[in-house]
Amino acid sequence: MDDLLMSLPPPLLAEVKTAYAQPPRAYHNFAHVQALLHHYRDVAVGPGWQQPLEVLLAVVFHDAIYEAGRSDNELRSAQLAQVAITRWLADRDVDVTRVMALIELTARHGSLRAEELDADAALFLDSDMAIIGAPEAVFDAYDRGIAEEYRGKVPGFLFRLNRRRFLKGVLAQPRIFFSDFFHDRYDAAARVNLRRVTA
Repeated sequence: MDDLLMSLPPPLLAEVKTAYAQPPRAYHNFAHVQALLHHYRDVAVGPGWQQPLEVLLAVVFHDAIYEAGRSDNELRSAQLAQVAITRWLADRDVDVTRVMALIELTARHGSLRAEELDADAALFLDSDMAIIGAPEAVFDAYDRGIAEEYRGKVPGFLFRLNRRRFLKGVLAQPRIFFSDFFHDRYDAAARVNLRRVTA
């Protein structure tokens, strides 16, 4: 098991893994958390985290509750984090409000400005969006996974319309990533992926 996850109480992890398996998900599953942990580690040895435990918990819980098409996934995930932290990490000095705030920020990916964010929030959100700068095959698997999660929830034509609009909106931004760390690593590849799928 990942050493970062081993730093958390086993009952908390079991609770989180159960949450990520409901309902069955093609992309927003526990493998997504593990991918973000790679970025978390990269940041830790690069610019560093100001509140490493709080960010780690936000990574672990940020999509714990996810039902395609619902607008309250982030709020419910933050509330789940609050309950779990209170139950399993009462002996640790965790800023629960900060964990919840980070999770809830993920609901506003497309509307936030860099000046609204501190360094940890920017790097955390960029970690979640780094998939769009992944190699072509990994990006395409992500894109298919999102479509699969929405299948049966939203009419196909409407999903494709909204998905293309969202991706074109991301591409139109002068900066896709808030932090220089992720901008330098992923912006060029992200633009190649986005142009390819929105052309």
